[in-house]
Amino acid sequence: MNPTFPLFHRSGSTVFVDDDPDYLEMLGMVMPSHWQVELYSRPARFLERMADEPARWEADAAHQLQMIDRARQGHFMAPQILRYWADHPARYQLIKTCVIDYVMPGINGLQVLNTLLDWPGSRVLLTGQADEQVAIDAFNRGLIDQYIPKHADDISTQLMGKLRTLHQAAHARLNGQWRGTLSSAQYAWLQVPSVMGALREHSDRHWVEHVVLANPFGLLAMDAEGRCHWLQLEPADRLEELAEVATTAGLGPSIAREIEAGRQLAAIELHQQIGMSGPVPLSKAFAVDRERKLLGAHFVLPPTALPRPIHPYRHFLENQRQRRVQDI
Repeated sequence: MNPTFPLFHRSGSTVFVDDDPDYLEMLGMVMPSHWQVELYSRPARFLERMADEPARWEADAAHQLQMIDRARQGHFMAPQILRYWADHPARYQLIKTCVIDYVMPGINGLQVLNTLLDWPGSRVLLTGQADEQVAIDAFNRGLIDQYIPKHADDISTQLMGKLRTLHQAAHARLNGQWRGTLSSAQYAWLQVPSVMGALREHSDRHWVEHVVLANPFGLLAMDAEGRCHWLQLEPADRLEELAEVATTAGLGPSIAREIEAGRQLAAIELHQQIGMSGPVPLSKAFAVDRERKLLGAHFVLPPTALPRPIHPYRHFLENQRQRRVQDI
């Protein structure tokens, strides 16, 4: 599991496979409304859905690597991310996690999962009491990422906790690629427990996608409505330098004093990189870590700053089937 705050995070589908439609409907009801959930009572139907999934993951990963390569060649990352979000709404449909019952007619859950050799998502096995040792062995062999007793009294709580953990640890390979875009000092900040916790809480509350950028340092993010956000991160020991940059950018001495005192931050670099019109945006600064050594400021990007409109995740959810069991 990635021990740091995820550098790259996006939404995606969680799929449940069980031959009991009533149990599937129960699982669908307890999952959060902002999650994309698919329910399958027939393994064959599920495997049809998964047939092209590895290729879709590879195509999307190629887009990530292309953006990273272009950034290494001197292209700004922020406008690339905004174009990617606008041009690739199919990323919402990528399956991040499969939760599958072990005991089903004619086939077991491990056999189903073993057919998905090239799919890089997370695998969870639902087990009966008699299957627990099978699940432990599968977990120890790396065949599954988690297992959950199917008829546990707190099944919804267990599922939610483990699925959230798996979602946070998703995209391990891509996170490794994005790691190379950050400096050692920037990456170290994301390993500070109080920073990690604050960023997770902020991201979970406000956004469905985010990417950690190095230049400028911060999180470019998107909420369910398709609005884009910028959470700028600045070490407190850079405030004097930031105030000088603000003065050079023509923000005036009073604003420079506010920045040097750690009361405000200015999104100067982002303003320049994405070609925002109007004055450089300012926002109130807050302490990200307990020692107030890392400051943050939250900005909402105006629609005019985007190269093209972004298809909102909320609209995608509304257009999906309402968690009906797929049994045909």
